Amino acid sequence: MTGTFGAALEARGVKADEGRLVAEVEGDVETDDGVLVIRRIRTRYRLRADEAHGDAIRRAFGAHPPKCPVYRTLSGCIDITTELDIVPLG
Repeated sequence: MTGTFGAALEARGVKADEGRLVAEVEGDVETDDGVLVIRRIRTRYRLRADEAHGDAIRRAFGAHPPKCPVYRTLSGCIDITTELDIVPLG
């Protein structure tokens, strides 16, 4: 998902390379009939960016999940949520 979000940002002229875009991912694992099953995945992105790109960043963030192969594959089976923290440059 991070790669898809980064590509969406870059397509809108927002740099996502050189450590500007970082993702922290957590998941919840439960037991289902004695088998470990991933139930939820939470992704928190941190993006260092110029505040002038705020609208483009929010559009990319909203648009990226349905364009992501991982999200499209897993979203029907696992609850996936994303959050975004924008850290101003400078």
